Amino acid sequence: MRVAYLMNTYPLISTTFIRREIHALQAMGVEVERFAMRAWDEELVDPRDVEERSRTTYLLTGNALGLLGSFAKEIAINPRGLFRGLRLGYRLWRQAGADFVKHAAYLLEAVSLRQRMAASRLHHVHVHFGTNAATVAMLSRTMGGATYSFTAHGPDEFMEPFRSSYDLKIRHAAFVAAISSYCRVQLARIAGMECWEKIEIVPCALDLRDFPSRGDAQGPSLQLVCIGRLCPQKAQTLFPDAIEPLSDDFPDLKVVLVGDGETREELEEKIRSKGLEKHFELLGWCSNEEVRQRLVGARAMLLPSFAEGLPVSIMEAFALRRPVISTYIAGIPELVDSTCGWIVPPGDVPALTSAIRDCLTRDAEDLTAMGHIGRSRVEARHDVRGSAALLRDAFARYGGDEG
Repeated sequence: MRVAYLMNTYPLISTTFIRREIHALQAMGVEVERFAMRAWDEELVDPRDVEERSRTTYLLTGNALGLLGSFAKEIAINPRGLFRGLRLGYRLWRQAGADFVKHAAYLLEAVSLRQRMAASRLHHVHVHFGTNAATVAMLSRTMGGATYSFTAHGPDEFMEPFRSSYDLKIRHAAFVAAISSYCRVQLARIAGMECWEKIEIVPCALDLRDFPSRGDAQGPSLQLVCIGRLCPQKAQTLFPDAIEPLSDDFPDLKVVLVGDGETREELEEKIRSKGLEKHFELLGWCSNEEVRQRLVGARAMLLPSFAEGLPVSIMEAFALRRPVISTYIAGIPELVDSTCGWIVPPGDVPALTSAIRDCLTRDAEDLTAMGHIGRSRVEARHDVRGSAALLRDAFARYGGDEG
């Protein structure tokens, strides 16, 4: 079986789960051609991402003149298909209400994708996230190109579904993979229940071979680790308010943040203004191995997000038998509950402080038991080999090339 994958930007630090999925499919005998609109313009810290970049064909990065050439060729070889693409592209632009240049670029990229896939005799393309790359895949299909599917994650994808023509993307897709039950319901809400059967739950997953089969026993560490981009959705700027009431009772408490982003300065200023510098360490982005080591050395993972899909970082913490403190949003309650962590209302700082206090005062036996439950859930629901098998079977049903 041969399929293509199309991403907006690939690889980057936050797409490790896509790389795992591709590699798992390849281990099952599926040939995967990688396409992306653009290359990430920051440094890649994981050598496997560097290698992945060398395997990816970029439609936009370094190919502006090539896109124009492909469009001229399409006029000659596929005028009717191009007209259908122009008509749909006009509709998408009108519904979006702005960004004509961006939508023109989508059409050019769709032409290039259609031609490249036809030349490689690829008949199906899978996309992660129902955003720009899904638009390109849909336009390509409308012009007579390959069938497409996409994995929907949320939450940003669901915020303005009319402007992003999300219903059209679902209806034109061969199938849609939802990462959780919550996600599936949101997709059906957007596109209508007539699309229910084509929406399948395919969880994001880990390659558990990358994680120890036996987690380290819980020790006396008072470190909490937060993994993720520093941004408003992740709510890390609440940490100083939540930690301040605990600082006298737990002088060795430290919150380690792995990641970077637009709220870093605001977070650092709040830490300084409250005199909590010794309780925080901001590491920036780290390699996958460094992330695992930080989790192994932590008491628990901390992720008090306002908006999520179902974070892979929670799965990573559970895979290493570390409990999680998180929030009642989206798909998180499908994985986290009181048997394996703490779950609080988003934005409720006193509740977050209380959950952290409870975590810090639990004995090692309780924490170890919670970690074992988390590990068992990941093994049952989020092993990449199981998720890849679900995708492989869907590709076989909906258009993957067996040749």
